[in-house]
Amino acid sequence: MNSSTFDIAIIGGGIHGLSTAYFARQRGYTVALFEKAYMGRHASGVNAGGVRTLGRPPAEIPLSLRSSELWRSLEFLSEIEGGFRQFGQLKVAESEADLQVLKHRVNTLGKLGFNHEVLIGREAVRTLVPTINPGITGALWVATDGYATPYKIVNELGRQIKSHGVQCFERTTVHGLQQTGSSWKIDTSGTSINAKTLVIAAGAWSGRIAAMAGDTVSVKPGGLMLMVTQRLPHFIDPVLGATSRGLSFKQFANGTVVIGGSLECRSDLDTEYAEMDFKRLANSANIVMDLFPSIGRVHIVRAWSGIDGYSADKTSIVGPSPNLPNVFYACGFSASGFQLGPASGEYTAGLIDGEPPIHQGLLPARFTP
Repeated sequence: MNSSTFDIAIIGGGIHGLSTAYFARQRGYTVALFEKAYMGRHASGVNAGGVRTLGRPPAEIPLSLRSSELWRSLEFLSEIEGGFRQFGQLKVAESEADLQVLKHRVNTLGKLGFNHEVLIGREAVRTLVPTINPGITGALWVATDGYATPYKIVNELGRQIKSHGVQCFERTTVHGLQQTGSSWKIDTSGTSINAKTLVIAAGAWSGRIAAMAGDTVSVKPGGLMLMVTQRLPHFIDPVLGATSRGLSFKQFANGTVVIGGSLECRSDLDTEYAEMDFKRLANSANIVMDLFPSIGRVHIVRAWSGIDGYSADKTSIVGPSPNLPNVFYACGFSASGFQLGPASGEYTAGLIDGEPPIHQGLLPARFTP
């Protein structure tokens, strides 16, 4: 068995583990990353690709706004094929009651000092999306949001960290974690690594990894479904969501439409299986047709599911363990972590370097009595 020593060991090869590795190397740390399958195997590679600041819990907003800057400024995120495309995002109101919900949201954010979500009226919505149902009463609009192709982003991040000297152990399962003095020993079937700092970014499996270290983190697994339609004539540019109905969708350049949004399903970590619920999928497709009656009947050509880690309050968990030294978490992103990936990695690397947290509402300690 080989033995090596690193400054940081990261468990999890999704967008958060990869981003943490990237920014930790930028700070000069030596880094080893472990992934039991391949990079982006679960939530980071199979999500809908939404890059949104819109609708975030207040505790996530500072991180999300920073991530928006990184999506636009890091060339390897925006200039590759399938990289970030800034088309904006709308959350539409379908009734006066919906519109009141959106007004309340804008007022609440304004009191917290955030103004990135802009309330627009019916005519402004129809200017952005001329084909939408004229019954729409308004929307929230964020011009700097958009989407990207998840697996291409993850693959590019993997290429970046390898080129910067991160030691990547793919198809390598961690079997044991042991604290030895001021370091952590990470045991796998073929490798033993020692690292001063441990980062757990293993998505739905983060709770199990934490238990190996003798810790707990408030993350539970959950399944999420997505589907893609046949190619349709171009009818929308922005990503679109609804206020009172679980829906989020986007149309790609080839005409296909990826539909998701609150399509949760049962999952099992042992079999790595998330059950498909076709009745719920059909309901979401029908909502798209309600909003865009002119497109006619929509045919679903493919559907898939994945597993993500959900925190108890559906808000991300990023920060140091309250129980163990030199252990940090980046997990619990609750099916909304893709956009946060770049800033999550930058932030975690900064915390390891001793920088203060940006919001107490992201810390793992918030679940500790």
